[in-house]
Amino acid sequence: MSEAIKNRYEFVVLFDVENGNPNGDPDAGNMPRVDPESGFGLVTDVCIKRKIRNYVETLKEDEQGYRIYIKDNVPLNRSDNEAYEYLNTNADGIKKLKKEDPELDRKIRDFMCENFYDIRTFGAVMTTFVKANLNCGQVRGPVQLGFAKSVDPILPQEVTITRVAITTESDAEKKGTEMGRKYIVPYALYRMEGYVSANLARKVTGFSEEDLELLWQAILNMFENDHAAARGKMAVRKLIIFKHESELGCAPAHKLFDAVKIERKEGVEIPRAYADYEVAVQTELPQGVSCICME
Repeated sequence: MSEAIKNRYEFVVLFDVENGNPNGDPDAGNMPRVDPESGFGLVTDVCIKRKIRNYVETLKEDEQGYRIYIKDNVPLNRSDNEAYEYLNTNADGIKKLKKEDPELDRKIRDFMCENFYDIRTFGAVMTTFVKANLNCGQVRGPVQLGFAKSVDPILPQEVTITRVAITTESDAEKKGTEMGRKYIVPYALYRMEGYVSANLARKVTGFSEEDLELLWQAILNMFENDHAAARGKMAVRKLIIFKHESELGCAPAHKLFDAVKIERKEGVEIPRAYADYEVAVQTELPQGVSCICME
């Protein structure tokens, strides 16, 4: 396993959507998520993590050390059980082994971190599988994401659609089309902020420099293999990374986030493209912090 990262990071991701639904709310008929008080659009951290997981899974294709723990059609218990099989234990063996080996819990956790990229990155709650009163425990990941929020308030639109394929024979005798609806956001630029803890990487998951480079790659390309008509045109426009010279950091995260300014260009009242915005990063940063911009 590669050596864990030694530097703390914060990062800002700018992505946009055009004529699509970036993250539907199941409690609101799959309407784009909106803060009801301010009107700003929201995209959950869970949604973004899913895109990152999907990209890594597509790129690595279950390569050793880069498997994905939370994925479609794979029960969590099935993946949890691999740790026990690897340690050559069964229900009786675990009880015996736990007495003789006080670090069994750590060994099980380390196995999961070494084999599953998303556990090593985001952490996981792996307490659902119980075998002889043991489970794979909880892992706090070094990479944490916040909700993405639109730079300006959004006004979702409900679009009526029709289809000529009728569901039943009886309906086909009465009508030639059926009606449906879909929600879109005409245009919105979203901002997401994230954190990378070198301290947790060293102490818990072993998140390495190779893992970090893969994370940046996955963020930049998270929509490129995930296009769908419902999501419209989505693209990552900029990734701004703040690197600290130390493990615990050289400045508060909120001060670095404040260094990223996004404003509408003069004369633009209703933004309809990324070109309608100006993005600036403050050049004078706290001592011990450097900035990297990726597009």
